Amino acid sequence: MEATREIYWNIGHGVVIPMYILAFAAFAVLAWGFWQRLPVWRQGKALDRFSSYDERVMRMTRDVFSQEKIFRVTAGGVFHSLFFWGFLILFVGTMLVMIQADLFTPLLHINLLSGEFYKGFSLVLDLAGLISLAMLTGLIIRRFVIRPKGLEIVRDDYIVLQLLFAILLTGFFLEGARMAATELRQNPGLAYFSPVGLLAAQVFDGMSQDVVLLSHKTLWWIHFGLVLGFFCAIPYTKLRHILTTSANAFLAPLEPKGTIATIDMEDERIEQFGVAAISDLTWKDIFDADACTSCKRCQDSCPAHVTDKPLSPMKVIKQIGELAEDNPSGNLIETVSQDAIWSCTTCRACQDICPANIEHVNKILEMRRNLTLMEGAFPGDEVRTAVSNIEVNGNPFGMAYAARSEWSEGLGATILESGEEVDILYFVGCYASFDKRNQQIAKSFLTICSSAGIKVGILGKEEKCCGEPVRKLGNEYLYQIVAQENIELIKAYNIKKIVTTCPHCFNTLARDYKDLGLEIPVEHYSTYVCSLIADERLKLEPEPFDFTYHDSCYLGRYMDIIEQPRSILKAAGGLITEMDKSRYDSFCCSAGGGRILAEEKVGSKISEARVKMATDTGAPLLISNCPFCLTMFEDGIKTGGAEGVLVVRDLAEIVAERIAVSADR
Repeated sequence: MEATREIYWNIGHGVVIPMYILAFAAFAVLAWGFWQRLPVWRQGKALDRFSSYDERVMRMTRDVFSQEKIFRVTAGGVFHSLFFWGFLILFVGTMLVMIQADLFTPLLHINLLSGEFYKGFSLVLDLAGLISLAMLTGLIIRRFVIRPKGLEIVRDDYIVLQLLFAILLTGFFLEGARMAATELRQNPGLAYFSPVGLLAAQVFDGMSQDVVLLSHKTLWWIHFGLVLGFFCAIPYTKLRHILTTSANAFLAPLEPKGTIATIDMEDERIEQFGVAAISDLTWKDIFDADACTSCKRCQDSCPAHVTDKPLSPMKVIKQIGELAEDNPSGNLIETVSQDAIWSCTTCRACQDICPANIEHVNKILEMRRNLTLMEGAFPGDEVRTAVSNIEVNGNPFGMAYAARSEWSEGLGATILESGEEVDILYFVGCYASFDKRNQQIAKSFLTICSSAGIKVGILGKEEKCCGEPVRKLGNEYLYQIVAQENIELIKAYNIKKIVTTCPHCFNTLARDYKDLGLEIPVEHYSTYVCSLIADERLKLEPEPFDFTYHDSCYLGRYMDIIEQPRSILKAAGGLITEMDKSRYDSFCCSAGGGRILAEEKVGSKISEARVKMATDTGAPLLISNCPFCLTMFEDGIKTGGAEGVLVVRDLAEIVAERIAVSADR
């Protein structure tokens, strides 16, 4: 017998017109549901997220169909991704059946669903349905039986999961009833290409023909009704993320990661700085709440939340959504709470792990701008003092300008004020200039450059804080003052390249200063040293050592510099043991977001949690690439009881100690 089947068997072609009418009605309900969401989103300010249309479409297509972000890290992500692919195959198969029945057969008299193609089609759809059912079962067990800590269960979860389960189950029994009447005895060879349907057909085997036919027709209408219910439920339940999360892949920013909107501080028309209410947000900020799936990945990755601070990135997004829908005039700052807002380290772990492309960090930064610029609020008196010191002395320590270059005396660095030409400007930063421990990083970098024949210039007493800590605390005004002074100074010296040993300075000069007119190339010393080694301008004598490596947030997640530091350490003779959280999943040291200036008074110390991860590797040495990280880890080692077990050092120190004596000068 030919391998095929009659479409609309036992149902009759008379069902086609009412079927399409009901289907269009369901899609009308879906469209109406989203139409009703528009006024909620429009409460926010305008924002253009439709430029570079082709690039956005390609990114959305890649993200949606690859499921790369969802597949990452968790078992729930694996279940969800496999379920998506299985369900997608079932949907495509259903569309092909409809096209065959309502287009190819009546108009073209072509039957694609026959022969070997039909056998493969049946097998693929059956296996896709089986995978979907298995993965859905896994998701149900995870949510309702295992119940991971922090995973909220709401009414929608019951509705959505039961609806999907019923659709899949009725689909298989519908197939089983058809096969029991048409294939089980009549064409058993074909039945084997629908293994799950064949199993379901056993339920109907032995029943009278009338009962099988009635069961099939009843199941057909139940299955069809459930599918229509699925489409109708999308805008009114968590199922809306099918469209909103996909749309967010299109709407995600195209700017470099971590880009912050630069306020025109001279615009006298601006009456409100930052965000205090729903109307101060953009429409995309509100839309993010509808794209959120409450998967809690952001919450699990947040170092503040993990160390018992009152910040959950997921909760912040949900609070924005609830306020936009139920109380648009409410106070957003009070809803989220200042303690939660100040707890953020801006490490970007939440955004990096989010499968829905939600932008958590900038929302928090905008609320900080309101607190700082409109209310004069700070997370503590110590921060107020540090900010005042930056304003008066150009550094958070309150040290004199003249002391900024004392560390470099006798090390061959050229003070640019002297007028000598240099190969690179080394933007030292506040910690490497004034903190005795971090001065060793600066000295090591000069040693490296000298060995490679690089003439290094520094700004000396003319250099000011790059402004990054105060900007991340919300003080855009002070940031722009010190930034403009640094930029004018750098431009005056006709610098060709800038290198920093601080990832925070690096991000600020390389990305943020561009908005204020600085176009000079900026590089972090890790990539700079890596290129010196590759070009054989710097030669190392490898010396074996065991270590674990910390990917600083502002170098790894923000700038995608992951492999270069590891390559340098390998060339130096190092054998790495990775921490459980490394690379893009690295765990913050706690100093980002201006928190380097603030005392950690709530919850346990983030630095201690990270030091514990390092000690768990058994490696005696923790290597970082950031003065903030070095400072926090040395503190975490002392307070966390790891003295004598773990030592923290900077990448530059390791390299400087292993420079070959015979290196070209």
